[in-house]
Amino acid sequence: MAFEMRAAFAICLALFSLRSVMVMGEGGVECEKLPVEMCAFSVSSSGARCVLEKKYTFVPSTHESSVEYQCQSSGVMAEKMMEWIESEECLQSCGLQRMSVGMSTDDLSAYSDFTSKLCSDKCQNSCPNIVNLYLNLAAGEGIYLPHLCEAHKTRSRRMMFETVASGPAAQTISLAGVAAAPL
Repeated sequence: MAFEMRAAFAICLALFSLRSVMVMGEGGVECEKLPVEMCAFSVSSSGARCVLEKKYTFVPSTHESSVEYQCQSSGVMAEKMMEWIESEECLQSCGLQRMSVGMSTDDLSAYSDFTSKLCSDKCQNSCPNIVNLYLNLAAGEGIYLPHLCEAHKTRSRRMMFETVASGPAAQTISLAGVAAAPL
């Protein structure tokens, strides 16, 4: 039984390696050449993050739109990572799905299952690509991910509110509120 499991694992590993070589080819990883099932959370040879996008096409004969997925290079560059196709284990550990369209920090501002998994020790310690992506996405919103994770782990609503409320969007709102207040 143990031998059969090892043999099955070896075969799976060999098939994955072969597919990785086929995807990378001679020129390395190109987002536009990745199958859509491998696109999201991957990094090209140039360091550009790959992003899954939806393309809608209107079909005149049926008066409906068809949806097609495409893998595109984003303007977001990965730090110190190239030619990276994220593992299914990391996607599960960090609460992500392979067929995720676009990149978003929307779920970071709430106590959610996603935030729990993203802040989990397993994700933080084993999935540097995903952690780096969300660290930078959160920073773009004025949120420091380690503080957010600390607040999430300790369930400190005040600390979480202060972390999220300190972002540029919150500062804009508070400044607009001050400007609009009567003198």
